[in-house]
Amino acid sequence: MNDLEKNLRAVQARIHAAAESVRRDPNGITLVAVSKTFSAENIIAAYELGVRHFGENRVEEAQAKIQKVKNQNPSAAITWHLVGHLQRRKTRDAVELFDVIHSVDSVALAQKINQRLAANKRIAILLEVNISGEQSKSGFAPEPRADFFAAVKEILNCQNLDAQGLMTIAPIVAQPPDARPYFRALRELRDELREKFPHCAWQHLSMGMTDDFEAAIAEGATMLRIGRAIFGERT
Repeated sequence: MNDLEKNLRAVQARIHAAAESVRRDPNGITLVAVSKTFSAENIIAAYELGVRHFGENRVEEAQAKIQKVKNQNPSAAITWHLVGHLQRRKTRDAVELFDVIHSVDSVALAQKINQRLAANKRIAILLEVNISGEQSKSGFAPEPRADFFAAVKEILNCQNLDAQGLMTIAPIVAQPPDARPYFRALRELRDELREKFPHCAWQHLSMGMTDDFEAAIAEGATMLRIGRAIFGERT
């Protein structure tokens, strides 16, 4: 068993244990292997071990890698996730490359993505929320609620966008359980959206990374964005 397989199996075991500890079905949690800075060969190796969801941070870096993976394995059933910040000038490439965009952080960006899509194509999006209020992070401010709900209403008017949930990045904390209040706040916000806009399922909470994913599972995460624990330290 190589390092990649050891890492992946260890992460999968931790996900199962964390889910079962709070009486959740592990099958309801999607592992998105974040492959930024790692090669197409690393992605293919992880795919051969059973990974089907991969996340990239930058459109430019992803372009060559995604094409290389497709060239080497045209039948690979991969769902590609954009998990990093998306600049509006990169939306044309993003909608061609990715199946899910986690980082929609403004009405203007949502509208730009909507414009770039062909009339017969829709794309899944998540709304990034700066739940901690840190100035270093992107995302919608959750307060005041009226402003946030007004922004969501505008985005839901974009007919080519399939709004599926929320995403956040927790702040750096001393211990992983200290992140739970931030994840809980995102879940509670998602629950409010379900009441306010019931025609959308709001099924996904993209939260939890290498250092805090077990805390995120405890608070209802449905998508985990894990890179370092699978692929190793980045250079």
